[in-house]
Amino acid sequence: MDAIFQRKSYRGAYLPDPVPRADLTTLLEAGLSAPSGCNKQTTSLIAVDDPALLREIFSIMDLPDCKSAPAVICVLTKHIAAYRDGWGKERCYSVQDYAAAIENILLEAVQLGYQSCWIEGHVTDADEQGKRIAEMLAVPDYYELVAVLPIGKAAEPLQSVQKRPFSERAWFNRFGQE
Repeated sequence: MDAIFQRKSYRGAYLPDPVPRADLTTLLEAGLSAPSGCNKQTTSLIAVDDPALLREIFSIMDLPDCKSAPAVICVLTKHIAAYRDGWGKERCYSVQDYAAAIENILLEAVQLGYQSCWIEGHVTDADEQGKRIAEMLAVPDYYELVAVLPIGKAAEPLQSVQKRPFSERAWFNRFGQE
């Protein structure tokens, strides 16, 4: 539970210390170990630690806070139908798959002493930053780049947000019951 409670969405500057490949590999393995709907394994990952590529990625993404990150993990998904339900509707769990992978990565990052932030909106918005980054990274068209996770050691103090009380968000047996 320590990593769960210590994880924060870090939006500050990063120390320039490189993230060793062994740690990046551990983070990628953590993401790929996440559960996957009907085991379709729709999530793939690219770790970027090349400074020139990072500069290109950050030139596309207008996020000043993460531009100092010494690495990023790009999260890819592909639409794979898990099954058709009783009404003939195709069911796909790619969003759930990559969400689980991202959470695993974020928690393992904390365990390894790093910070990160789940950046999705800027990547998937209408300005198509994700498409431009995907093209730069030679990602095939049948994948969609859906999130970017800056990875590095925090250069600034972590900020906590106020969570609503447990009693307002979790109950036993019935909604709103103690």
